[in-house]
Amino acid sequence: MNFQNVRSTFNKGVTIPSLIFIIGTCFLSAVYPKPTENILNEIKQFIFVNLNWVYVWSVTLFVIFLVYLLFSKYANIKLGANDSKPEYSFFSWISMLFAAGMGIGLIYFSVAEPMQHYSSEVFADNHYVSRAKQAQLYTFFHWGIHAWAIYGVVGLSLSYFAYRYRLPLSLRSCFYPLLKNKINGKWGNAIDVFALCCTFFGITTTLGFGVVQISSGLNILHITPENSFMYQIIIVVALVSLSVISAISGVGKGVKILSNINVISVIGLLLFVLILGPTVYLIGSFTDGLGNYINNFFNLTFNTHVYEKNALPWFYDWTILYWAWWISWSPYVGLFIARISKGRTIREFILAVLILPTLFNFIWMSVFGNSAIWFDLNIANGQLSQFASDPDALMFRFLDYLPLSQFTGFFVILIILIFFVTSADSGIFVMNSIATKNANKSPKWQIVFWGVLLAVLSLLLLNVGGLKALQSMTLITALPFSIVVILFIVSLMKGLAIDQKYYDRNFSVSTVPWSGEFWKERLKNIVSFKDNASVDRFIKVKAKEAFTDLQQEFASNGIDAKINHHENPTRVEIEIHQGVVNNFVYGVENKIKTVSEYIINEENLPDLEDNKTHYPRSYFGDGREGYDVQYFTKNELISDVLKHYERFLEIISEERNEMFVSSNANENKD
Repeated sequence: MNFQNVRSTFNKGVTIPSLIFIIGTCFLSAVYPKPTENILNEIKQFIFVNLNWVYVWSVTLFVIFLVYLLFSKYANIKLGANDSKPEYSFFSWISMLFAAGMGIGLIYFSVAEPMQHYSSEVFADNHYVSRAKQAQLYTFFHWGIHAWAIYGVVGLSLSYFAYRYRLPLSLRSCFYPLLKNKINGKWGNAIDVFALCCTFFGITTTLGFGVVQISSGLNILHITPENSFMYQIIIVVALVSLSVISAISGVGKGVKILSNINVISVIGLLLFVLILGPTVYLIGSFTDGLGNYINNFFNLTFNTHVYEKNALPWFYDWTILYWAWWISWSPYVGLFIARISKGRTIREFILAVLILPTLFNFIWMSVFGNSAIWFDLNIANGQLSQFASDPDALMFRFLDYLPLSQFTGFFVILIILIFFVTSADSGIFVMNSIATKNANKSPKWQIVFWGVLLAVLSLLLLNVGGLKALQSMTLITALPFSIVVILFIVSLMKGLAIDQKYYDRNFSVSTVPWSGEFWKERLKNIVSFKDNASVDRFIKVKAKEAFTDLQQEFASNGIDAKINHHENPTRVEIEIHQGVVNNFVYGVENKIKTVSEYIINEENLPDLEDNKTHYPRSYFGDGREGYDVQYFTKNELISDVLKHYERFLEIISEERNEMFVSSNANENKD
């Protein structure tokens, strides 16, 4: 086989350094697992003990920033052109971002975390009721708004710059207002290399631990005779193969379908435990826990436990570890959320990303965690607490106290399997997107390549016990990336400020309103509704004549303007190439609007045969809203084009708008 003829969309400046670092780190973790783990643990522990305030302040800033945007003047800005529509239904959108954002961890920690907090020595002196409340409160804290704010800032920044200004869907694009065209060079490559490595390490470690839980569950349910590495190989090969197939089919098919199945499955399991468990207790404890979370929100947010020496190790191992873990996962989750969020407004994005998954997590963690604590107190006589240190098996031990435990055990494994596939396929999709600088279409072998690399390195590290070393490496990378995300905020605010000034800019004071010279002709136009043929005639005759006269006059002034014609619907436009995000474009198109029934039946209004009428509407290259131009004379249409051209030149000539200048932007137009 001649490898030189193999087609590839990989960007060498991103892919080669990333693979060298990924394979090198995994090799060290595999060959020298203990020394590597010890060294990385020392670094991680130093960061957690001495620089934990960086995580605390960063995550707090992310929450404050998103809440500010939610109520700001920028909230109605769309992630895309002003007339863009969402690509996916609301349910599919929520399902996909939820599956990518939490995944296997939702099953792994739903019983394990509340039970570990409940049985922790840190809270051992408290009354059992207080311990149960603390367990729920801190579980809410770790899986709530703060976690999703991290994903939200990254996803929003990526969506905004990718869809609003048509830059590549890449982390480098988030620095455009700060670095300008340097994002296309070494700085941009370095940012994407960092993102690709973070994504690979995060997915590898999470999937590795997911395989261990699946293997443990199969053994507990007596499906496999032992929890051995051989069965883990079979699980990884089967699930990664499914992930590759799903990733090849695309986000709109495999990933969306599996995510929808996932959400429906977890809701089914949730209702099963809620109905057959201590229902009244669970509803009451959720209500109490939600109020407790709201009352303690600010205290939780800023609490560093500096006055509680005994609680500090717990603080480092839980809160700080979680913040580092979410931050390290944010390049992957943020990229995936951005990929599926085109057409949403900023307010819609923030509400969906912050509130809905958080609320579901609270319900989920309340039902499973509080059920486990209730069973431990009232039925199990403390036996579930004894399994708190074995999270791989704890979920299945918990299900033994519910009816149909064998069936629910199988069902939980099925959910974990689907979560595994949805995490892996979206991860493979994101890694390939980063490595190719968001190429529109990549050969299938690249998807297979990422899947094979993920499977091989996960199994290698599972076999030699190197996953913990890789996990420490992932957590360490969260520190510099938290600073990167803060810079995203600076860049996004700069972009939003310019955006608003750009789209809110009024016309020049030199624009001239209608005169009364052609009032009879205008009245005739006003009292008659237009059919398709008459509007087509307006566009092909009057608008075209106006644009042709303009084209000739532009040419006499040394400006090259071209006239574009389109059908279905009929439209004509004049375009002047400027080398900016959108060339100057002024067009007129045939639009349909629906007229209310009372106008059709009203005798003292113009005649109309049905409730559809046509009209010529202007449109512009930068996506601003157009308007009806059917009453314009040819000269007034020329004047209207010129006032928009004057506005356009004024905007691009100002230094503060230079972020809109991009030599290749017009090549990326839809």
